[in-house]
Amino acid sequence: MESFVDQCVRLIEAHQAWAGVVVGLLAFGESLILIGILLPGTTVLVIVGGLVGAGLIQPLPVVLAAIIGATLGDIVSYYLGIWLGRGVVHKWPLNRHRREIARARLFFRRYGFAAIFVGRFFGPIRATVPLVAGMMGMNRARFQLANILSALIWAPAILMPGWLAAKGAGELIHFNSANILLFAAIVIVATIIAALVGMRLLARGGRRGRNQP
Repeated sequence: MESFVDQCVRLIEAHQAWAGVVVGLLAFGESLILIGILLPGTTVLVIVGGLVGAGLIQPLPVVLAAIIGATLGDIVSYYLGIWLGRGVVHKWPLNRHRREIARARLFFRRYGFAAIFVGRFFGPIRATVPLVAGMMGMNRARFQLANILSALIWAPAILMPGWLAAKGAGELIHFNSANILLFAAIVIVATIIAALVGMRLLARGGRRGRNQP
């Protein structure tokens, strides 16, 4: 796994124009069933955030690519769940990951809509909740709403630790006004959405998930 991380980082450093493509593929893989369980994409994305903070990579293409990749990964997993049905958990290769599937199913049964939104931020179930949602027949529009909203917050959030580490507490003082406004906007938007949408969905998700899976 360490060699995979090293190779991805070296590829991005050597071919910065491909950073968005690599990030998009990693975000896609992180959200894809089975692959997301095994892929160390989060580690690479945090390091990419550091490269953004160091000024080696432009932030906008990377963030957009992460949003698109994460959204598409969940969509593919969701439709695989619809297509394959509930019996797929007893077949290879998913029968080797029954614990992860069972955990995601329990989480989805309890929180419904909110499970898709919140599950994005929890590694052990990130790649399995969308599959379970499809298997259990979750409404398509509701799934896509939770999918897109969570991706919009997850993408900058996963890059932020590396970005902050690269900047350093002392260097933050020397930001120009444009960087300060960009950083503030990201933090404010993420906080507002997470608070007003995420918490509200958590409060109502369990009831709606039981009534309309």
